[in-house]
Amino acid sequence: MALEFELAGSQIDGARDYQEDAFLITNLTDANGKPSALVVIADGMGGHAAGNVASNMAVQAFNKHVSANYPSENPSEILEQAVIKANNSIKETVAETPALSGMGCTMVAAILEDGKMWWASVGDSHCYLVRDRELTKKNADHSYGGFLDRMEADGTPVEAEPGLSRNMLMSAITGEDINEIDVPANPFDLQAGDRIILCSDGLDTLSAGKIIQYSEWSESTKECADALMTAVEEANMPRQDNTTAVVVNVKDTAEAAPVVSETVTEDVGESTAEMSVAEVSTEEIEPESEPQQQVGQPVFAEPEADSIDEEAKSKTGLMIGIAAAVILVIGGVAFTMMGKKPVQQSEPTVAEQEMEAEFEATDEQDIDAPVVDEEDETPVALAEQVAVTEETAETTTPVAEPAPEKVAATVGKTIQDSLKSGGKGPLMVVIPAGKFAMGSTSSKNSDERPRHDVTVEQFAVSQYEITFAQYDLFAKAKGKKTPDSLYLDRETHPVIFVSWDDAYYYTKWLTEETGQKYRLANEAEWEYLASTGKKTTYWWGYDEEPNRAHCFGCGTNLDPRKPTKIGSFEANAFGLYDTSGNVAEWVHDCWHDNYKGAPEYADVWEGGDCSYRVVRGGAYSTPPQSIRNAKRDKFKSDKAYDHIGIRVVREIR
Repeated sequence: MALEFELAGSQIDGARDYQEDAFLITNLTDANGKPSALVVIADGMGGHAAGNVASNMAVQAFNKHVSANYPSENPSEILEQAVIKANNSIKETVAETPALSGMGCTMVAAILEDGKMWWASVGDSHCYLVRDRELTKKNADHSYGGFLDRMEADGTPVEAEPGLSRNMLMSAITGEDINEIDVPANPFDLQAGDRIILCSDGLDTLSAGKIIQYSEWSESTKECADALMTAVEEANMPRQDNTTAVVVNVKDTAEAAPVVSETVTEDVGESTAEMSVAEVSTEEIEPESEPQQQVGQPVFAEPEADSIDEEAKSKTGLMIGIAAAVILVIGGVAFTMMGKKPVQQSEPTVAEQEMEAEFEATDEQDIDAPVVDEEDETPVALAEQVAVTEETAETTTPVAEPAPEKVAATVGKTIQDSLKSGGKGPLMVVIPAGKFAMGSTSSKNSDERPRHDVTVEQFAVSQYEITFAQYDLFAKAKGKKTPDSLYLDRETHPVIFVSWDDAYYYTKWLTEETGQKYRLANEAEWEYLASTGKKTTYWWGYDEEPNRAHCFGCGTNLDPRKPTKIGSFEANAFGLYDTSGNVAEWVHDCWHDNYKGAPEYADVWEGGDCSYRVVRGGAYSTPPQSIRNAKRDKFKSDKAYDHIGIRVVREIR
């Protein structure tokens, strides 16, 4: 009987303020026309920025080579050449940018065909098989500890060198010659009921018994991947590394769920991907197009310290001499082992009240619009009004307290409030009231479902993402440290390295300075302004299109390692720039795992996990799937990341 695969992936940041792991799941077709799959995970090294670049670059180069040369009579050769291509991509980048010297990654990858698995690995990431309540590591471990264990298993034990950590790598993808690639010539035979777990070494926090336990408790691959990440977080290791896992269920074709082969988005820091590879089809509910591959994109922030002691995981020390002396491949070692309400800002939570009190203590003082027609999904009578230029800008006179009365404002025009301390606030575009369908029906991401209708009142939103220079005014006024720009022009580039807390305080300061009510968008408002009320996958349509946004793989000539100038691409139908890509944007809402019980009217959704806040829009370092209108992500509210910025809302009553 034919076999097929159910796949899902997940990752967490761990104790780090940045993410260096990247993963990808690609839907393939074998020589017989049957569905197959490629899974690849890269664990970056070399510092917060360099590690991110290395892992993403390696994953993309690897996937490109495999996709271009598969199917083949020799998948092992394809995998080995893909590793070399990934290594060359890093070599070329370091040659162009010497500052990135020292970056690299480990990697584990597998091609899954009907009844067979080929793999390739470099470094200390893992390819596990769970079969009959036994956990078997199928690939070789290229750490110093792995070398010692292999020598002992071979009957020729080697005495450990003093001062050398077992975690030091003997082989890695760095742009230099690779000392060892584990790529068996023959595939491993799979059988129904097998579970494959490919993961970075962050999963080493869990014992083999724990991995088996959580695998046994989880029926679906998504449940298993999420359970493993939760278990790692609950272990609460002081220096927990980034952790990524992709779980594969091997099933008889007859057992497979009747779902369309599809991939859903990551998830970049705390991300989740899911895919079912099956020879079945269903009618699409709507023409939302989804690409055939998934990348779990890393995100990162400037860490307070990037040092890990000798007892922690260390990937920067490569033991070239020892690796060159002994090249061994082991077959595997067996172990046992988620009514109507007025549209207004909700009452602040206790935590937010405390934040506001702290904020205020730092200072001595403190029209009926067109609606969206659901039939044609186009804002009624809006097309001619939405062409927005700075020439249409209006200014309002600041008052001592926010004005509760309705402000006269024309839909599609801009407003720019004066600041009490001098200068102007952000340029704001007036957005029409309307009703739209929030979420997605075609995505298999449970957090984007169920799709539901939401009514939105008129509001204004910043036409561009907030720049460093705009944020600096607030930071200097409140005695806060200005965020690192990574040598970007502070006047023209969106601010990064700002936490949700920073973004919240910034809106409170704007309120003080202008006398108008500024805040972060709630999640419904954000999706409405990004989608312009339409049901399309992206604001421009259903399909990916080149040169529409700045993201990793968006078909531009821009550097995927940093954001670009605001307004570098065409505005959407509401006249807003960079709602897709460039930098992701904080919104007010706490994280909810799905839309069950979500408000019918656009407002802050109370409850949820407020240690995480919602992030929208995707970024320069994320793939095209991450810049979809409906894509949601969650990140720690008290952490700052290099790919997340700010867009603000101004209330119009």
